[in-house]
Amino acid sequence: MIAEGSKSFAAASRLFDRVTRERVWLLYAWCRRCDDLIDGQDLGGKLGDSSDVTVRLEQVRALTSRALRGEDTDDAAFACLGVVAAETGLTQAMADAVIAGFALDAMEWHPRSEADLMRYCWHVAGAVGVMMAVVMGVDPDDNETLERACDLGLAFQLANIARDLAEDNAAQRCYLPAEWLAEADIPPGEELKPPYRNALAGLARRLCRLAAAHESSARIGARRLGWRQRWAILAAAGIYGDIARQVERRGSKAWDSRTVVSNARKIGWIARALMQSALPVMARTRREAQARHFTLHELSQSPQ
Repeated sequence: MIAEGSKSFAAASRLFDRVTRERVWLLYAWCRRCDDLIDGQDLGGKLGDSSDVTVRLEQVRALTSRALRGEDTDDAAFACLGVVAAETGLTQAMADAVIAGFALDAMEWHPRSEADLMRYCWHVAGAVGVMMAVVMGVDPDDNETLERACDLGLAFQLANIARDLAEDNAAQRCYLPAEWLAEADIPPGEELKPPYRNALAGLARRLCRLAAAHESSARIGARRLGWRQRWAILAAAGIYGDIARQVERRGSKAWDSRTVVSNARKIGWIARALMQSALPVMARTRREAQARHFTLHELSQSPQ
């Protein structure tokens, strides 16, 4: 599932030690299955019929609760969650935070402000980052490290949003804050039309720079992990960060074709991460991390 659903993270995940790697794959399987069930898609492909999305959302909630109680779900991906939760201490509250993000998509929610955007990113990716950190052995009470893990998820999601603007537009979804669109004089739903491409590139640049700030914060947190975990996380940060950097570099042409990170570039980021894992955090990285606008506590406590 991870090889087909997230080639970038699949490459980085192979750097974990065997136990951590397999636990990460188990958690990913649950995340991917929930997303696919709710969106009626297959491994993140074309969106399906959304007419019964509330029913599918309740199915996800029910199967997740059963898996966390150690009950049979008759679904391999939910069984994966049950196994990894039993081994690592993942909780219902952690899973509920992620499912809340799926619920936002189910209700065709759109962000009004940057704060709304970041809360959405928290639910669909930052909360997953927290779960991944626990799977890697981080103490659930280690708020500082969990904060950095959340930031990596936020960086991933911001990069995804910037890359997938055309696909989301085709599905009548938009994760750009309404306030940003108004400031750029882009009418809702028309962001991909030629007259607005340059303005859209400016908003994508804004997303990418937010992603860079959270990526830098995650790099600081990676110092708290074991060596193999640190190498994998730094590789993932580099590979996903490259998506955002390429979108920013391509400007108004970023959505003429899908932005991808080539295998050669992935190998390059893996090699670079190996060196970075042995070096202290650069001063530039610390400066960039200061551009974050929201903390884990703020995002997780804010009402929808």
